[in-house]
Amino acid sequence: MENLIFSILGNVTQIIENYSYVIIFLLMAVESSFIPFPSELVMIPAGYLVTKGKLSFTYALLSGILGSIIGALVNYHLARTIGFKFLYKYGKFFFISPSKLDKIEKFFLKHGSISTFSGRLIPGVRQYISLPAGLANMSHNKFIFFTFLGSSIWVAILMIVGVICGNNEVLIKTNLRLITLSTIALMLVLISIYVIYHRRKDKLTKVI
Repeated sequence: MENLIFSILGNVTQIIENYSYVIIFLLMAVESSFIPFPSELVMIPAGYLVTKGKLSFTYALLSGILGSIIGALVNYHLARTIGFKFLYKYGKFFFISPSKLDKIEKFFLKHGSISTFSGRLIPGVRQYISLPAGLANMSHNKFIFFTFLGSSIWVAILMIVGVICGNNEVLIKTNLRLITLSTIALMLVLISIYVIYHRRKDKLTKVI
């Protein structure tokens, strides 16, 4: 995957330079919807172009975040309007029973916030976390808010990599691996704290 990313990184940089913030928005919207591809291909070149004075860091950041939210909303609404009804009716053919759907809904009603936020920061998960949120009828405003938080951090991280590393493939590979692993480790710590907090809270509730 890394070799593929860097083989087309230069071409994407040129496209972003030519079409500016509009293409950043569109590519990130596609990346976050049902046609996922690495967001590294978009936001790292954007960060590099900031150092060249071709883009504004603020506008590129906002374009990436807004695109991520719009793309995520596509998946969310598809799952909410079509997916739930479809799976409730035909899920048995995919080994998804109505009871499992009910469990998903209950889980996201209780833990949707941390799941949506942390999911946006984990590669390979970030594009798909919108689907269970939609299936579970997670609050629309809550979904947008936590998608915004997670997307903001991820987009900013990738842009900073582009600013620091420029167009240096070796530096990007090294730093991107380190940042990705660090982000996943941080998410695991936050999720662990969240789980411990809720377990203690549930115990106190039972005692009272």
